[in-house]
Amino acid sequence: MPVTVISPIALITGGNRGLGRNAALALARQGTDVILTYRSHADEARAVVSAIEALGRRAVALPLDLTDIGCFAAFADTVRQALASHWQRDDFDFLLNNAGSGAHASFADTTPAQFDLMSAVHLKGPFFLTQALLPLIADGGRILNVSSGLARFTLPGYAAYAMMKGGIEVLTRYQAKELGARGIRVNTLAPGAIETDFGGGAVRDNHALNALVAGTTALGRAGLPDDIGGAVAALLAPGSGWINAQRVEASGGMFL
Repeated sequence: MPVTVISPIALITGGNRGLGRNAALALARQGTDVILTYRSHADEARAVVSAIEALGRRAVALPLDLTDIGCFAAFADTVRQALASHWQRDDFDFLLNNAGSGAHASFADTTPAQFDLMSAVHLKGPFFLTQALLPLIADGGRILNVSSGLARFTLPGYAAYAMMKGGIEVLTRYQAKELGARGIRVNTLAPGAIETDFGGGAVRDNHALNALVAGTTALGRAGLPDDIGGAVAALLAPGSGWINAQRVEASGGMFL
């Protein structure tokens, strides 16, 4: 009798654009089905779903606002329903905490509102969303938290953002320790400067900034979305299961 192969399922926050979109497509090419979330731009989310389906994989897009912790229990129920209706499963395999936004302001000028937004999106949101989704993550699954090269090197204007990313890196180690009994591996991926629309597309569109990044990177250029999508796929590939509680920087060797 033919053997039925069950494809892994990844849930990617902020999968409608930028690095999340690229990660979703890279995972789909690797044979993974995708549940992606979006806060706005539902049309972009539908386009990603279509692109994943064109690759022969299944995908669903669900709305989610990471700043609204009160909605996480209902969101988990929606994920449970999507798993049952689209995959006839009650769990998924990979969680990629990717969704984010930037705030550029000096330490002296950072406002409480900016600080609170960075905390909600990059630290508090992923903390409690992962908590809400834990019953749906398969034993032996994986969590990949997205940090930033800015948690290692320092550029003026990113204190609040980088502080939250540093917190995510600490959280990763605690999650790996506490979820190890279920065989769940947890790692951090820290992208460097990437040519996307993040931060208004500064790295992509500002030629002076792009040249600065290239000049401080061992490989001599700024990063591209495919560089990060490929790194995500590699860290969630079957052969990387012994990598756990690690911070992996994908920056091309920036500020060595």
